[in-house]
Amino acid sequence: MEKLFEIDWQQMFVPETSLLEMIIRGTLMYLGMFVLLRVFRRQSGSVSMADLLVIVIIADAAQNGMAGDSKSVTEALVLIGTIITWDYVIDWLGFKSKVMERVLEPQPVMLIQNGRLIKKNLDAEMLTEDEVMSQLRQQGVADIKSVRECRLEGNGEFSVIKTSGESKQGNSKTKSDVN
Repeated sequence: MEKLFEIDWQQMFVPETSLLEMIIRGTLMYLGMFVLLRVFRRQSGSVSMADLLVIVIIADAAQNGMAGDSKSVTEALVLIGTIITWDYVIDWLGFKSKVMERVLEPQPVMLIQNGRLIKKNLDAEMLTEDEVMSQLRQQGVADIKSVRECRLEGNGEFSVIKTSGESKQGNSKTKSDVN
């Protein structure tokens, strides 16, 4: 019971690693990651699931180099460079090969056709009618009957083609934002 209320003030506030080393490690990791991401990353309109995965893995790899958990900055940067290189190679393969594109990129899913919800597709994507209607309203569509097609695109955005021929591509909300 005594340990429950004991506080090790020294461990809480006194660093085990030199403050200068921590500053140098943080600076080198930031600059190294900045250069690697600038060289290998292309800009796009939205963040894909693959991009999120890479960011999480990079954060874990970078933590070791910054915190000094018996890993050198060089080891952490090589690991991050390897992760970014594989991400680039996979993106390149998806760009160059139609087969790889189909494997790597989810196909659009039709949610509304000719003013009617396709319930089995909503169920498959775990979307409710209210969530789809919310997306339509955000794109200026008040009545589902005025929608010729609404698709959940591979990047998680909703694209809407109205019966009048006007089309809108949603860019503010993704499927993950709606769930």
